[in-house]
Amino acid sequence: MKAKACKAKAKHSHSSKRGVKIAARRGAEGMEIVNPHAGGIDCGAQEHYVAVPPQSVESGEPFVRCFSAFTEGLDALVEWLKACGVTTVAIESTGVYWIALCQKLEAAGIEVFLVNARHVRHVPGRKTDVKDCQWLQRLHSFGLLSASFRPEDAICRLRSLQRHRLNLVSTAGAEIQHMQKALQQMNLHLHHVVSDITGVSGLRILDAILAGQRDAGQLAKLRDHRVYKSTLAQMEAALVGDYRPEHLFVLGQSLQAYRFYQTRTQECDAEIERLLQQLAERFESSSALGLPEHATQNQSNGQRNEDCLNRVLANICFDFCLPLLRQGPLHQSRHFLLHP
Repeated sequence: MKAKACKAKAKHSHSSKRGVKIAARRGAEGMEIVNPHAGGIDCGAQEHYVAVPPQSVESGEPFVRCFSAFTEGLDALVEWLKACGVTTVAIESTGVYWIALCQKLEAAGIEVFLVNARHVRHVPGRKTDVKDCQWLQRLHSFGLLSASFRPEDAICRLRSLQRHRLNLVSTAGAEIQHMQKALQQMNLHLHHVVSDITGVSGLRILDAILAGQRDAGQLAKLRDHRVYKSTLAQMEAALVGDYRPEHLFVLGQSLQAYRFYQTRTQECDAEIERLLQQLAERFESSSALGLPEHATQNQSNGQRNEDCLNRVLANICFDFCLPLLRQGPLHQSRHFLLHP
């Protein structure tokens, strides 16, 4: 009796699962196709797998193809999508592999849906590159994917420069730590008697030490008159130490590296400033900015340019503009953008 009951239960369970699968298949067939010309791309470091609608290729031709990540492969990928009549594609935002392909697709007039990988990682079946691109194509055709925000090209360039500047500032900060460590190992407490060893007083003393000056009294005289953190006697005591050649070598190289990255940061600041001016010129007319007519009357060119750049930062760079808006005027907003 028990065996028959278990067998009947298993049969009922199997039929139930089969019924669920059949219902699911019917439900999928009954769904409305929102994007009939949708494609799906699974991006990788060396190759990209692309899926297009099966009806967009000739009979017997594959609707899933693999392309190289080299520029030649990207061009061939775009041409194949255009030949298949694909007007929109879904791409997983995997690392930075998708950026070059996304730019190629946008230049060709193909709409790009940048999809968060978390939204499609729970699809059934074993994950492979071929199946991933097919799932992306199918889900995108039914309109079940939401695109992540990607700003226009000018803002992408501005964000790339800003991120590069943050890396430069971070690297320069690491060189300051190397200098402080070398000073500490020589028992020179310069970083304890001045607020910043890369300030006016700190750099004067460091240059003198590297030039061969060892007299603490002469080094202390190089301090700026605005130093209030320590007295002259305290600074003389802090500059008496063990000047070891290996630590002096590290100190000199770290100081050179710090100045190198400071110069690169200034060059990056100039490039950021140039891009901001270009954005301001695009929105300098009062009609484009939506300014009331009386707002532009009795204003100098400098005031109008300042209002224009403030509105550019507020309306276009909204992905990082909240701190800018808290800064207020133009020079403070620019100071935040260039000197975080």
